[in-house]
Amino acid sequence: MTDLRETDPSDLWQLKDIRATNLAIRWRTPTLVVLRSTALLLLDTLMLFASWTIADRFGTPTPGMHIANAMAPILAINIGTLAASGFYGTDDKLHRFSKLFKSLTLAQVVILIAAFFYQPGVWGVSRSVFSLAWVLSFVLIGSARYLFALAIVVTRKHYPIFQQPIVLVGDKVDIERVRKLLKRSQQFRVDSTIDLSIWDMQSELEEIIDWIRSRKVSEVFICSQQLINNQIIVYWNLKAAGIHLRMVPTELQLPQRSAETKMIEEIPTVRFKSLPIFGINFLLKRLLDAIAAVVILIIISPILLLIAILVEKSSPGPIFYKQDRIGLKGRRFQVWKFRTMVENASELQKELEAKNEIKGGVLFKIKEDPRITKIGKFLRRYSLDELPQLINVLEGTMSLVGPRPLAIRDYERSIQHVEQFDRDKFLRYEVLPGITGLWQVKGRASIDSEEIFYWDLVYILQWSLALDLKILLETIKVVLLKEGSY
Repeated sequence: MTDLRETDPSDLWQLKDIRATNLAIRWRTPTLVVLRSTALLLLDTLMLFASWTIADRFGTPTPGMHIANAMAPILAINIGTLAASGFYGTDDKLHRFSKLFKSLTLAQVVILIAAFFYQPGVWGVSRSVFSLAWVLSFVLIGSARYLFALAIVVTRKHYPIFQQPIVLVGDKVDIERVRKLLKRSQQFRVDSTIDLSIWDMQSELEEIIDWIRSRKVSEVFICSQQLINNQIIVYWNLKAAGIHLRMVPTELQLPQRSAETKMIEEIPTVRFKSLPIFGINFLLKRLLDAIAAVVILIIISPILLLIAILVEKSSPGPIFYKQDRIGLKGRRFQVWKFRTMVENASELQKELEAKNEIKGGVLFKIKEDPRITKIGKFLRRYSLDELPQLINVLEGTMSLVGPRPLAIRDYERSIQHVEQFDRDKFLRYEVLPGITGLWQVKGRASIDSEEIFYWDLVYILQWSLALDLKILLETIKVVLLKEGSY
C-alpha cells in the first residue's frame, strides 16, 4: 500500500489530458464482471433445469405432458426475469433471498400466462409439479448462489489479483473505518491512501488526480465527504480519467435500507422508507421465531439432555445459569444458558477487570478466563451454551436474531458519559435481543465495543426476514469454523 506523500513526482504517469481513457483498468474490471455473470447464468440454468426435472419426477404426472418439451421456454422466462431484476449485474450481493423469491414467483406467473395464451387447454402441468418446481427453484438457486458468493470471497482472499484495486481518500480515522469494512468482503484491495489532513483537494487537485491515475486503480472511495468542498469537480476529473467514484458513509446518520434515488425535475434525491422492524413485520418475526424455536428444541432435545449430564458432572453447581440482562426498552430479563463457569464466577470477575480485552472497557471478555470449566470451554467454542436461550425465544424476551443482550455490568458502563452524538447506541434496545446477530457473523473476533455497536445499528436499520435467514446460515458457518470464539 502506498501513500501519496511517499511517491516521487517524477514517477507519475505523464498523461495530462484528463479525458484520456484509463486503459490500464478498462479491460480488467469488465472482464471479471462478464466471467462472473456468465458463471451465474450457467449456474442458475443448471439449478432451474434440476428443479423442474425433479419436480416432474416426483410430482403428479399430467397425461401427454412432458416437461422436457417445454424446458427451453421455461428456462428462458426464468433467466430473463432474473436478468431484468439485476441478478447478473455488478452488485456483489449474489443471493438476495427476498428479491430472488419475488423474481422467481414473477417468472412462474409469466409461465402460466404464456402457457394459457399459447395453447389454452392443452399445455399444462399438475399443481404439485408446478409448486414443487417453484420451491426447488428458490432453494437450489439461493443455495448455489450463496455457496458461489462464499467461493468468490475465498478466492479473492487467496488470490488478490481478483480484488479491485482502489484508493481511499479522507482523514486517517475514516480511512481506517472503511478499510475494516472492505476487508470482510475481499472485493477490494486498498492500493493507496490520500490523507486529507496533509493534502488539500482544492488547491492540489490536479496533482492528486495525476497520482491516482498513475496507480491504475478502478475506483476511488471518498471516506470523509465533509472535508471536500469541490465534490463535483473531483467527480468530473475522476470520471474523465476513467475512474469510478464512491462516497462511503462512515457514520450511520441515515437509515441505509430501502434507499432509492428519485428525480424531482432534474435534481436527484435519495428517499428512505420507514424502518422495517415495526408493526406487522415485528409480529411476523415473533411468529416465525416461536415456530422455529419449538421445532429446533424438539430436534435437538437429545443433545440438550447430553449436555445437561456433562455440565452436572463437570463441577459443583446448577446445570443452567440464569443471568440478568437488558432487553427490549431497557427492561431486565433473565437469559438461560448452560453453566460454563465455576459457581462463584460473578465474584471472581471483580478481580479480573484489569485483564479485560474489550477496548473501552464497556463489555467484559478475556480469552483465557480461569473461571471457565473444561466442558465450558468446549460448549463456548461451538456456542452450545447458548442453546437454552430458545426458551427465552418462546417466552418472548428474545429473538433468534438480534443484538446480543448486555449484562447489567456492561449496560451500566455503556450508558456512562454518553454524549449526544452517541445516543444512537440506544436504538439497540428498541428491538428484541437475539441469540445470534450481525456482529457474531461479521466481527466475532473483534474486541472493539464501538464495532459491536456499529453492527447492531446496521442490523436494526437494514432488517428484513431475508437478512435474518442470512445471519442464521452464516452463524452455522462461523460456529463450525470456530471463528472468533472465546
